[in-house]
Amino acid sequence: MTNQNCEETSSKELSPKRVLVITSDVPFVEGGHRVIARALCKALQKAGHQSEVWTTPSNRFGHQLKAYLATWLTDISESGDGLPVDHVISLRFPSYAVRHNRHSCWLNHRMREYYDLWEKYSKKLYKRQFIKESIRRKLIFTADQFLLGPKRIRLFAQSKNIQGRLSRFGGHDSELLYPPPPERNYRVGQYSKTILSVGRLHPLKRPELLIRSFGLMDKSWKLVIAGRGQEAAELKELSHSLGVADRIDWKHEADDDELCELYANCRAVFYGPVDEDYGMVPVEAYASGKPVITCVDSGGAKEWVEEGVCGNIVEPDPKSVAAALEFYADETVARKFGEVGKERVSKVTWDSIIKKLLWEDGYQRPL
Repeated sequence: MTNQNCEETSSKELSPKRVLVITSDVPFVEGGHRVIARALCKALQKAGHQSEVWTTPSNRFGHQLKAYLATWLTDISESGDGLPVDHVISLRFPSYAVRHNRHSCWLNHRMREYYDLWEKYSKKLYKRQFIKESIRRKLIFTADQFLLGPKRIRLFAQSKNIQGRLSRFGGHDSELLYPPPPERNYRVGQYSKTILSVGRLHPLKRPELLIRSFGLMDKSWKLVIAGRGQEAAELKELSHSLGVADRIDWKHEADDDELCELYANCRAVFYGPVDEDYGMVPVEAYASGKPVITCVDSGGAKEWVEEGVCGNIVEPDPKSVAAALEFYADETVARKFGEVGKERVSKVTWDSIIKKLLWEDGYQRPL
């Protein structure tokens, strides 16, 4: 188990609570759970608490049970200076295996290949692999049933999509608690004729769909793709084959300041992943006053988007996406929709989130 210091604590006098924000991780992959973990830690510090982000192992595929065991055996009851840890907040499998008498799990997701993606994943397996993975799946199921039980933790879901999966796979009750945008320098800038995409270049995020859609749009549009991932080379080759490479700007290493600048000055944001857990992109877009285009099968990503009010929810095919993007050729529409989104997302605050996660709302764990 390794720790990662967050930004310096607030100048406010710290309250007695020492809070660990815990998530699991694999090297060299910047997932949304990292962003949420850092944002939560920063918000806790700003509220006067002492907090750090800790990461537990996630392990490569086939070795996750070892990560569960390692996390279960790790002692987090007190810090290195001998003072007690007052509360832990876990986010992702198997970080919720940590043991503590005041434990909130603000779930990002369980191991999706063994849950909602099982049917798709298992079709690719040979018979021997299928048997082996079915056994592992059963063991993970059993562990999660225990670890996420109400007598052990207080369970929150980061979206209705995650909440539905918890109920469907295991019958778990949970409280819905949407993450607000991380505290960054969001602002409303220009509405240049640019579409912005933010996210990993991975098949589940569907960057190929966006590029094919962009190939059908008027040539006056530009596209900015912020992210990195395994499909980068293939996507650039596709953009050349479609004749749109000279109108695409790739931002593989955008930091927080540059990302806020991109949000501030685009016309609209496209975010159309497959059955996303939550997805921070829509709330960041709205914090920047920009409308969002997503897809009917994008899961948690579409929960903030209201068709024809602050964005569009379309079929995941190039013609439908292109038509929705072209809709914002009228800058006044983009401004109007963006203002609605900005107003809505402003109502979700970190103060209310922290009160729930730290049981300051009078919650008592069942005996």
